[in-house]
Amino acid sequence: MSMNNQGRVTAPNEISSAKFESFSGNKALDQATKLIFETGSFKKTGIDFPKPKGIKYRLGGLEQTKNIELPGLSEPETLRHYVRLSQKNYAIDLGVYPLGSCTMKHNPRLNEKVARLPGFSDVHPLQPIATVQGALELMYELSNWLTKLCNMPAVALTPKAGAHGELCGMMTIRARLDADGNSHKRRVFVPESAHGTNPATAVQCGFFVDELPANDKGCIDMDVLRLKISDLGSDNDIAGIMLTNPNTCGLFESDIIEISELIHNAGGYFYCDGANFNALVGRVRPGDLGVDAMHINLHKTFSTPHGGGGPGSGPTVLSDALKDYAPIPYVVKDKSGRFDLVEDINDISMGRLCAFHGQMGMYTRALSYMMSHGSDGLKQATEDAVLNANYILASLSDLMTPAYSGHCMHEVLFDDTFLQNTGVDTLDFAKAMIDEGYHPMTMYFPLVVHGAMLIEPTESESKYELDRFITTMRGLANRAKSGDIKSFKSAPQHSPTKRVDETLAARKPVLRYEP
Repeated sequence: MSMNNQGRVTAPNEISSAKFESFSGNKALDQATKLIFETGSFKKTGIDFPKPKGIKYRLGGLEQTKNIELPGLSEPETLRHYVRLSQKNYAIDLGVYPLGSCTMKHNPRLNEKVARLPGFSDVHPLQPIATVQGALELMYELSNWLTKLCNMPAVALTPKAGAHGELCGMMTIRARLDADGNSHKRRVFVPESAHGTNPATAVQCGFFVDELPANDKGCIDMDVLRLKISDLGSDNDIAGIMLTNPNTCGLFESDIIEISELIHNAGGYFYCDGANFNALVGRVRPGDLGVDAMHINLHKTFSTPHGGGGPGSGPTVLSDALKDYAPIPYVVKDKSGRFDLVEDINDISMGRLCAFHGQMGMYTRALSYMMSHGSDGLKQATEDAVLNANYILASLSDLMTPAYSGHCMHEVLFDDTFLQNTGVDTLDFAKAMIDEGYHPMTMYFPLVVHGAMLIEPTESESKYELDRFITTMRGLANRAKSGDIKSFKSAPQHSPTKRVDETLAARKPVLRYEP
């Protein structure tokens, strides 16, 4: 018995090759989203409040005198607007996020569950110490893990981010120099391959930057460093060095022991940018390398949430030479097992970095990650991150051009040599990745490599996901070499927002809605 199909179509019909445009602007589940100014109205509000009476303003003439010009939307309109926007975002929960130098890794949901437990999520920094013993114990235990992993005696938990941790470390170094009567020491060496915030932090702390070039292997040119120190002589003004290791080229500074000795012998201190500590945990302890201060990005190494407006957390570990100059507050434990906060500044401490004690939510997530993995699991995560990066390096080296020879650490750096004479540049390649469903890698950074493409797969990705990514990158590289310039120059075609005129956007940005 055949199916009765009279009066209706049971198979898809061919349509013309002309591009179909819907009347609504929607594309099935891809809903068109206008600005709230276009959908809402200044004449309505989602909720009404009675006009206050008899209120005395205490804003010194700065009180609001006119409508704030934000449109009113109903609750369903508001909800739909932001849900639709969220569906246009790329996220680590959607796919590989290969941003080099950023470490966009998976955040285990266990960490989130623990961070939301009563006693962690609802504590207040002004509570009596007796009521937050559990929270203080957590901070104490986190400090213990961090100091042991780094083989350093002290840690400041208060810094709210990596750059804040840098500031903490350099302020501590300055406090020690000033206490020793070495206030004239203000020269800080900063390699070309350091993170971009390093020189800014040094200058903010009253130091001046002496730049160190890289050699042909992507690491510090040791001949230049030795010569600079030698030329300054015994009466030098060297305060220290700010070195990122592994550096932003994804390479381990193989001469780090000699670097440490040179700086210490010159009376300076060794600050290590610990943003890439996720490539070292369980394999190398910074204290064994002669490091005096190092911040740790909890999001990069210990899977706390990345971004979102902050605050984050960038604890800073300190050596014996600097531990007494650490900022307050910090947690101590007495003989009875009671925990307390040291809030009083001593004569040599660098002082207080922030009003309270840091970010409890980040502490909880980080310690949850540490304890659930254990020391062996943390080491395995490090090894997997390095393995994944080298797998990508080995799989793409025949089509793309690695910036440096040999193995990499947790991220792999390509230059744009393979795109020469194709008419395609790094930006075009990145835009084409968007059409393939991937967030682009880090582009044009580090600056020491022309047309840089910095890829960091992290330990989160399986071989299946890595192979999908590699296949896509190979496909794009082959397409670029085949002469298909048009598809690259017009990319992205499939994203909600198409390619914009970046020059015009920079010179004439539209910063507010004009009806």
